Amino acid sequence: MEPPRAPALRRLLLPPLLLLLLPPLPPRARAKYVRGNLSSKEDWVFLTRFCFLSDYGRLDFRFRYPEAKCCQNILLYFDDPSQWPAVYKAGDKDCLAKESVIRPENNQVINLTTQYAWSGCQVVSEEGIRYLSCSSGRSFRSVRERWWYIALSKCGGDGLQLEYEMVLTNGKSFWTRHFSADEFGILETDVTFLLVFILIFFLSCYFGYLLKGRQLLHTTYKMFMAAAGVEVLSLLFFCIYWGQYATDGISNESLKILAKLLFSSSFLIFLLMLILLGKGFTVTRGRISHSGSVKLSVYMTLYTLTHMVLLIYEAKFFDPGQVLYTYESPAGYGLIGLQVAAYVWFCYAVLISLRHFPEKQPFYVPFFAAYTLWFFAVPVMALIANFGIPKWAREKIVNGIQLGIHLYAHGVFLIMTRPSAANKNFPYHVRTSQIASAGAPGPGGSQSADKTFPEHVYGNVTFISDSVPNFTELFSIPPPTSCVSPAAPAPEELLAPPLEYLTPLPAPPPPSTSRRLSPPPAFRTPSAPTPRRDHPPAPAPTLPDWVLALLRTPPRTPRAVPPPPAAFRGSPPPPRPPPEFARRTPTPPLEYLAPLSRRP
Repeated sequence: MEPPRAPALRRLLLPPLLLLLLPPLPPRARAKYVRGNLSSKEDWVFLTRFCFLSDYGRLDFRFRYPEAKCCQNILLYFDDPSQWPAVYKAGDKDCLAKESVIRPENNQVINLTTQYAWSGCQVVSEEGIRYLSCSSGRSFRSVRERWWYIALSKCGGDGLQLEYEMVLTNGKSFWTRHFSADEFGILETDVTFLLVFILIFFLSCYFGYLLKGRQLLHTTYKMFMAAAGVEVLSLLFFCIYWGQYATDGISNESLKILAKLLFSSSFLIFLLMLILLGKGFTVTRGRISHSGSVKLSVYMTLYTLTHMVLLIYEAKFFDPGQVLYTYESPAGYGLIGLQVAAYVWFCYAVLISLRHFPEKQPFYVPFFAAYTLWFFAVPVMALIANFGIPKWAREKIVNGIQLGIHLYAHGVFLIMTRPSAANKNFPYHVRTSQIASAGAPGPGGSQSADKTFPEHVYGNVTFISDSVPNFTELFSIPPPTSCVSPAAPAPEELLAPPLEYLTPLPAPPPPSTSRRLSPPPAFRTPSAPTPRRDHPPAPAPTLPDWVLALLRTPPRTPRAVPPPPAAFRGSPPPPRPPPEFARRTPTPPLEYLAPLSRRP
């Protein structure tokens, strides 16, 4: 029967899974391959951005607009403080002021007219309307990788109208052609981590199979397996997204958002598992209190909603004209605050568990030390990414660091929970068949097992002893059955170990000095065992009623034999000598008796 803790766990796992139900967000325009039709009343408009490599970056374009809207210019800004940051979102500068920061000697202006030979413009007629069609390209050279921003302007005109198609590339290699310089290596990194996480997932499944055979596959370990599996799916979708992008340069934003949702779900499941283990769930207690379940549900719901707001904010409000990081938003700072709050909660839960169960230090001390680093790694990474990493290299560095943090968390937990007899940090010692009964109500219907911390009553159950048959059950005598229902278990007996670790062996009886016959060892009354400090004394085994009645029946008095008659009372006759047997000659073998046949 399913333990009562299952509905509470479903409520806790529901918020991370709700991320997968988030509808696809509208894709944002990205560089690499850009195509569109622009019509605006403004005289200066931003088109796209790209991070080019020096001597390898190239822009191939095709523009088309009515000749009546002549003449329009393509402006190329780079990320120097005197260029793009000085003109973008600058309300005090008009179109001419924004064009004045451009250096014509650096070929940063492409005049879309037939007078400018490098623009490749020609006049074409279509349905009686004359158009300027411009097809050409431009290479980029700089001292380092730079962000380049492409804008369209027509100062003093009556608005802008343009059909455009641009292909922005870095070299001709499959791994770099359509990638911006800040995205170099992301595909290779994701493929490498995908292979590593597949190995971790299969190892966790194998360890789970071993633990299930020993009845030690607890809910927290199942959550770890689920987090690893969702992480594998997330990396798989990321690799598919980047692989398609490397082929044609077209961004499939729906696939990328799905991969991000799976990545966030894996993180939330793992975070919930850490908090539950810190509170001692499946390690020192069988269930979480009602108030604790409510707090965890509220916290995970809040964390999930914040993740949703962050994804929506990134898709709706992130300005494509600025190079922004995910955590550069109010929702991102809210996630950092929730991460710090989760660490405080984690510290409090672990300290309470250690105070009541000091014998679990071999697990909780390295567990707390390892995941303290993990809790601080995410906020520190966000702060370093926002203020310490150059924008032209931030995305690829942050991607590698983030995947490394996830790999560290899963790898440490896999090592600490490996089912090996040499693993001194193994947390689980109570079997699932015993811990399931911890959710049963105590006397009077009260749930007291989740609020009290009993002493550590179970012993060190090694993995070697699990494979040895229990021969003590062959010699145990069951107690007599009774029609009275058994009393409810005490709180300290909810996490009871197997029978062989609790039932003491009866002491041998003292040597008897009298010559009186004693009953066989199987029918002797066992002496009372010495009570243990960590567990109440076990009741002595009782014998069946028929055996007790047999032992209590006194032996019968032997019947007196009458003396022999007087005629037979005399001296006994002398003993007869033993008979003498005549000696016989030994018989020869059979072959000496059979006559031989005569020869013819």
